[in-house]
Amino acid sequence: MATENSVVVAVDGSKASQAAVRWAANTANKRGLPLRLVTSFTIPRYLFSEGMTPPQELFDDLEAQAKETIEEARGIAQEVVPDLHIEETIAESSPVDLLLRLSEEVPLIVMGSRGLGNLSGIIMGSVSAGVVSHASSPVVVVREDAEVTEKNKYGPVVVGVDGSDISAKATAEAFKEADTRGAKLRAVHTWLDSQSSSPLPGVVEVQHDWESIEKEQKAQVEKLLEPHRKEFPDVEVEVLIVRNSPVRALEQNSKDAQLVVLGSHGRGGFRGMLLGSTSRALLQSASVPVEIVRPTKD
Repeated sequence: MATENSVVVAVDGSKASQAAVRWAANTANKRGLPLRLVTSFTIPRYLFSEGMTPPQELFDDLEAQAKETIEEARGIAQEVVPDLHIEETIAESSPVDLLLRLSEEVPLIVMGSRGLGNLSGIIMGSVSAGVVSHASSPVVVVREDAEVTEKNKYGPVVVGVDGSDISAKATAEAFKEADTRGAKLRAVHTWLDSQSSSPLPGVVEVQHDWESIEKEQKAQVEKLLEPHRKEFPDVEVEVLIVRNSPVRALEQNSKDAQLVVLGSHGRGGFRGMLLGSTSRALLQSASVPVEIVRPTKD
């Protein structure tokens, strides 16, 4: 469980990292929290024979480069929110180990979609697999071309709803995000894919009665949303029942959004949303930041 209230963003100087810093600074400001800039470096010990100690000059150079990266990120964050309280963490560590440790202490980790140096491969490589799959806190992935524009600055928060326990946790997180941002919440549920992964005669028959099915599915989703509506009565909610794949449904209904929130795995149409091809497709193709919410650790 988070014990420190700060929004953590991993920085490495890449364009995606810079976009992540901008998004994280804006989010920290909206949450009324400090922003913590985090980077790491590792000594390439494979270059040294067993028992040899790397020279202090190498350590100093790597640390100096890390500090430069932090200062660059600090300037970017201050462009977004000039008076934002900013903290920093520089560690000799693998990025996965560092971010996973921090995820046990903070409410949110923010990362760029790809990076350079020690934080490279933040999505497609082992870093992403380690952080997104095992973090204790929610993790937000920001594409390098994700910019805050007038179109999405006041857009909705989109959440994928499928009735699973982790979906309920993601929905709760999405309501919090929407409330903090003063945004509408758009709950998206796919029906057709949750019933069948391929066209069947029964599905064809169902098409003729879509209005009643949509009404029934919407009532079920509304029931799932009811406790969250009571907790956040000021959040305007839009419920969409969509006949499409989960990825396409979320892509199409999040183009004007500030954020997409979903559980790390689910059932029905959202099964395998994190670790399978569906998750990879969404993380690569979504035009807005994506927040992955994981189950609470026992």
